[in-house]
Amino acid sequence: MDTFIQRFLLSTLLVTLLIITILLLKKGLGKHLSIKAHYKIWFFLSIPLITPFFPWNFFNLGVIPDFFRALLAQNKTPSFTKEKVNGPAVSQIENSDLLRDFAISVNRSTPEFVFNAAMSIWGIGGIILIGWIIFSNVQIRQIKKSASFIKDQKIKALLQECKEIVGVKRDVLLQESSVVNSPVTLGLVKPYILLPIKTREEFSLIELKYVFLHELSHQKSKDVLVNYGMWVLQIMYWFNPFVWYALKRMRIDRELACDVSVLNLIDERRYIEYGQTIIHFASGKNDRVYQQFASGMGGTKKQIKQRILNIAKYTRDSQVLKWKSKVICIALGIFVLSITPFTYVAASSDDVYEFTEKNISYEDLSDYFNGHEGSFVLYDATKKQYQIYNREMSQQRVSPNSTYKIYSALFALESKVISADSNDQVWDGKVSPYKEWNQNHNLSTAMGSSVNWYFQNLDQKVGKKQLQDYFHKIKYGNEDLSGQLDRYWMESTLKISPIEQVELLVALEENNFGFKEENIQAVKQAISIEEKEKGQLFGKTGTGTINGQDENGWFIGYVEEAGHFYYFAIHIQKNGANGSKAADIAKHILDDKNIYWH
Repeated sequence: MDTFIQRFLLSTLLVTLLIITILLLKKGLGKHLSIKAHYKIWFFLSIPLITPFFPWNFFNLGVIPDFFRALLAQNKTPSFTKEKVNGPAVSQIENSDLLRDFAISVNRSTPEFVFNAAMSIWGIGGIILIGWIIFSNVQIRQIKKSASFIKDQKIKALLQECKEIVGVKRDVLLQESSVVNSPVTLGLVKPYILLPIKTREEFSLIELKYVFLHELSHQKSKDVLVNYGMWVLQIMYWFNPFVWYALKRMRIDRELACDVSVLNLIDERRYIEYGQTIIHFASGKNDRVYQQFASGMGGTKKQIKQRILNIAKYTRDSQVLKWKSKVICIALGIFVLSITPFTYVAASSDDVYEFTEKNISYEDLSDYFNGHEGSFVLYDATKKQYQIYNREMSQQRVSPNSTYKIYSALFALESKVISADSNDQVWDGKVSPYKEWNQNHNLSTAMGSSVNWYFQNLDQKVGKKQLQDYFHKIKYGNEDLSGQLDRYWMESTLKISPIEQVELLVALEENNFGFKEENIQAVKQAISIEEKEKGQLFGKTGTGTINGQDENGWFIGYVEEAGHFYYFAIHIQKNGANGSKAADIAKHILDDKNIYWH
């Protein structure tokens, strides 16, 4: 599954758990939270909701997820320099057997179209909600156009007085309309209060004062902006009923918090009058289009009843309650801020290798890749210098496919399943898609033709437990053999990054793992591609074919020239990527770097 989808689904799970946590917190510790804290605690939802969509790299904040990846890996991110290298268009090279591709298609149990369909459904749901928002805002615009300005000087003076009491400095327009049934605050850029048409006739100035205090409190709290923010989140997570319920509760808590703001501004003897003013705007339902984007004084009868009960029993917050609220909110904030960044990296934490080497130069080799996405890693052992194209993808772990056969051979040799002198296997007669496979093979011919059955037999004889020990010993990628024993390396659970491929090749050549020297030499002989007067080329291709389509291409290896070693790994994906194309690209890059082919 795509990393973004994994992050998105993990974020959805985190948000759901956070909503449940907040609901339980409000229920269990509700008495220790002020009314305003009950509302503000919902704002923590915005952090995990936004995290997977935030463009960290665009704002040069990639160091933040990198830091949390490093915590998972207990590593630090490297420093680097960057340069651009231009390359020619890629042409085919004359392949030896080791540069040819022999790949079996892997059929995914969940085809790609299922994920595409799911994303399409998600997108359609989001588009429908966006359409609803546009429609609603068009109606709001029509309401505004049809509304008339209130010119009564006493009422305008009262509004100005209330602005000073609440502390609102922005200009707020005052209008009335026959469309609305309760006062509402609308407008992001130019705020205005909209009153029902008969409010001036039916309400006294003191009741209008309560109305203005309430609506201006919404304005001071920027609740109109919060409304739109809530809708953005609802668009992204429209399929999650917990999000819909949480945002509904948030709107209710917002009105309760706004009531508290008003109560703190008036005399305690006026609480009953304020409550009676609210009752005037009770309605059986609250389904008008504008009310989804407006903060208002009215509501359903059930909501009004809850607000009146809160007003009846309200007492000003004590210092102890305020401190309890702050402590609970801070504790929840620390918890959310601590776990949320992991949402961004946890979905791919096992699939990203944190590289700690310092001596690196990053270069732009995009001209060589001919429309493929990919990365290239080169290590000059003499200079101890890495040159890397595409930092992110060079650390991204993907299926090794047939490049793994290098180590399958090594493990079989170490386990004495085969030996350097005796490594023939007899074909069992099962017809394979490639004629080269339908015959007896030894280690060199099997490696050259990338014969699956040969290496599957080796793994079977070595055994999963012994293989797992070897994987831990050499730290091969994510070391995950949980897939089927005959295919865990073919677009399955085992994954490795291009940088790790290079590091393992270095360790293989230098025998840093303490394997028997004759076994190392047997593997080197098996992956020897070509020898010229100026040097020798070793390597192995790999192709990942999914549902009949080439998806991933590898070419890993190293060059020995007059005692100098250059280790490389190239990985490409999409657009029919395979090992042969990866080898073509690697050939041109190395040639232009005056390595081997020059």
